[in-house]
Amino acid sequence: MKIALAHFRVGETDGVSLEMEKWKATYEGMGHEVVMLAGSEGQSNAYVIDELHYRHPANLKFVENAYKNLRDYESADALKTDMLQFASTIEEKLVQFIEEENIDLLIPNNILSLGWNLPAGVAFTHAVDRTKVKTICHHHDFHWEREKYQNPTASFVSEWLERYFPPVSPFISHVVINSLAKDELKKRYGVDAKVVPNVFDFEREPWNIDDYNADFRQAFDIKEDDIFILQATRITERKAIELGIDFIAKLQSSLSKGMTLYNGQPIKDSTEVVYVLAGLEEAEPDYIKALNQKAEELGVDLRWINHSVDHSRWQKDNGNKVYSLWDAYAACDFITYPSILEGWGNQLLEGMFAKKPLLVYEYPVFERDIKQSGIKYPSLGSEYDLSTLGLVEVNEEVMDKAVEDAVGILTTPEVYEDVVETNFRIGKEKYSYEALKRYLENVLEKEQEAKIFRK
Repeated sequence: MKIALAHFRVGETDGVSLEMEKWKATYEGMGHEVVMLAGSEGQSNAYVIDELHYRHPANLKFVENAYKNLRDYESADALKTDMLQFASTIEEKLVQFIEEENIDLLIPNNILSLGWNLPAGVAFTHAVDRTKVKTICHHHDFHWEREKYQNPTASFVSEWLERYFPPVSPFISHVVINSLAKDELKKRYGVDAKVVPNVFDFEREPWNIDDYNADFRQAFDIKEDDIFILQATRITERKAIELGIDFIAKLQSSLSKGMTLYNGQPIKDSTEVVYVLAGLEEAEPDYIKALNQKAEELGVDLRWINHSVDHSRWQKDNGNKVYSLWDAYAACDFITYPSILEGWGNQLLEGMFAKKPLLVYEYPVFERDIKQSGIKYPSLGSEYDLSTLGLVEVNEEVMDKAVEDAVGILTTPEVYEDVVETNFRIGKEKYSYEALKRYLENVLEKEQEAKIFRK
């Protein structure tokens, strides 16, 4: 069978792109042919429809006018007309792709759930209706989960969100990544979705220091005796990176000269705690500014390194290295995962595979689907408030306990090893490619039983 995985982008370090690579590898291992369709191809090969680009100028204008301020159009009708023209372009290109590539199964990722590209939702739904191609919508996030999409500027936008995000069609089935999403989809649309959690390849070669990444710390001016704390996610408001800054401010005051780290490295006068942000910067400028300001006020050394971190390794024309995200995991001592909202948690699984301890905020999906697995971690709890500046805060006692637990892990070799080995074992048992293969075999069996594939 020929399968097309579709998203706004592929070959990048965001969670959806990474998960698509896992599905691709698993389907290919099952004997299927898999192609990628996206608005940009990053470090992967893909059939590109420019209008699907995550930051296409026209779509950025649509997002601004549909959800924030209808300022570039004389009326809502004018905005709708412009969007429908954009949708028509996507639809024609998509139909051409489906027919020329002879696609048997189309799997859009987040295109028909999030509402980021409204014309794309219209286009994909219409193209599926026209071609009758069997479609499995893989929903990672929904528009009702995001504040951005809650107050549309025009009634037709609300209608589109209801009709197309997601669509209900005899040619479309639905896969979600957690139990909360399954329950909500059933409640809102009467749709019975299958749950396929995010996974990771726990059988792959471990991420170690090698000839290429041996200079990773040096490249970003991180000393060998520094404590390297990694934030591997994209930089967006819901990742609550300000909690990581609060954590590190307290951590560095709790670590003192004379202590010995898990790796035998003594803490010296020169030892610093460095907070490294490796992900794509996709937050509003005000949030980035607030993070920098908070870090400066609390004396936290914040390093932004995404300009030299990508989906895979490569070298710039001037010879400077670009490292993979995996290199950052190999080089770090500890990982923060303070997100207040996640569809699942790719970087959580990556941290488990990397055998690095994790600081975790217990976001709703974590509480419902992951916590019961028994993984070990310093916890930021499951409740937060917003400061007067709109930044996320947790109870000080909770933060202090998290710091205390982290210090215990970082300064006790046997505790460090127990935490990371336990988490790796749980990940391998419950969230591996082998587990994904079982999930996807079940999904395809159900669809083939329905006998509505094109061939």
